[in-house]
Amino acid sequence: MTKKRIQIDTSINAPVTQVWDAYNTPEDIKMWNHASDDWECPSSENDLRVGGKFKNKMAAKDGSFSFDFEGTYTEVTPNKSISYVLGDERQADITFQEEAGKTNMNIVFDADDTHDAEMQRSGWQSILDNFRKHVESK
Repeated sequence: MTKKRIQIDTSINAPVTQVWDAYNTPEDIKMWNHASDDWECPSSENDLRVGGKFKNKMAAKDGSFSFDFEGTYTEVTPNKSISYVLGDERQADITFQEEAGKTNMNIVFDADDTHDAEMQRSGWQSILDNFRKHVESK
């Protein structure tokens, strides 16, 4: 069965090197990696290389629920692109493109079979919007 692919994107008012670093540095990841203000990312590990793994803990601030969002990198081209596969074999592909001092990011990922596709798109887009705000406030 072919997985449904979902696409999200943003334009960040910062050079690609700054965007790349903020996207891949665990201390930064903990600051932006949540879909809403009642969630947080209390821990992040990132081994950014082909075959390397990442693990970000996503947790409700009230302590009611948490999970690890983790995967393995399949492609890493510094300041250009990242691809990874999640534990359930879903894939995500991210591109970074600098244009006139701004960085355009595009993420395409396989939808899971459990949640509504629009809910997944909205959640991932909210995280990406938090990321944009984090970078632009640095």
